[in-house]
Amino acid sequence: MLKLTNLSRHYLSDDVETLALNKVNIEIAVGEFVAIMGPSGCGKSTLLNIIGMLDNPSSGEYWFNGENVAGYKEAQLAAIRKHHIGFIFQNFNLIDELSVRDNIELALLYHDVPASERRRRVAEVMDKVGIAHRANHLPSQLSGGQQQRVAVARAVVGGQSMILADEPTGNLDSAHGQEVMAMLQGLNEEGTTIVMVTHSPAHADYARRTINLFDGHVVTEDVKAA
Repeated sequence: MLKLTNLSRHYLSDDVETLALNKVNIEIAVGEFVAIMGPSGCGKSTLLNIIGMLDNPSSGEYWFNGENVAGYKEAQLAAIRKHHIGFIFQNFNLIDELSVRDNIELALLYHDVPASERRRRVAEVMDKVGIAHRANHLPSQLSGGQQQRVAVARAVVGGQSMILADEPTGNLDSAHGQEVMAMLQGLNEEGTTIVMVTHSPAHADYARRTINLFDGHVVTEDVKAA
């Protein structure tokens, strides 16, 4: 599905250059569940942002579904993101003034999906993540675990083939964190590719492969026994 070849990313500020990623080589196949781990500042979020086409590499290649998207303009990247990539964040990023149903449906407004089809898809995905009984509630009326369920629903309602999750359990207690991880595992078993940044070894254990970063390098890759 994607391949990074000698990919680097550096930032320049006040004449100081910071090398966030240094000649990273990674391949992720369709249907994999991959965890990315490492200490703070090692480049995990930068790597996820580049995989999600929210940032561009400074050098190297990024192949996504057979296209080298490194250097693509924002309009081209946005078109690929819209159809293929869903995002789940630590802070949920829900709109406070919108109901659960409307927060999820918002993701489809950018897809030119007819209203009747939007309603059908939203109802289906709310059932899938177990949040249908809260459809008319506002985010402030939900627990943290329920809010993250809404965020997961929003990420998958458009039928995206890959979900990028940045510390998806970081703001949750252990019980709700396990619920969200089980949900991601279920989506993966249905064929969705999952790439997740996490600090938790227990949550990384849900993945089939763990990539460990240090100072912008891939230092080890651990593959779970079948």
